[in-house]
Amino acid sequence: MTLDLNDPELEFSDLVYAYQSWVMAVINDEKLESEDQLLTEDITEDALNSMRFLSGEVTSAIETSLARVYDVDADELASLLFPEE
Repeated sequence: MTLDLNDPELEFSDLVYAYQSWVMAVINDEKLESEDQLLTEDITEDALNSMRFLSGEVTSAIETSLARVYDVDADELASLLFPEE
């Protein structure tokens, strides 16, 4: 699902879904040691594009919620999502 940021039908929920999908894929691939790798270039690209339009509060809430659900330390998740920072 590559996001078309020029699509007039694009909604806030689409941006949230794209970011949430990326966080879940990173958790799946890095922490859950799943045999099925979920992270793709499209998922990453959509998430990075979505971040341009989502506030820090929204992205933080998504990360915090998913870290709790998957029992991942929030600081560790942040280092997995943004390793160069």
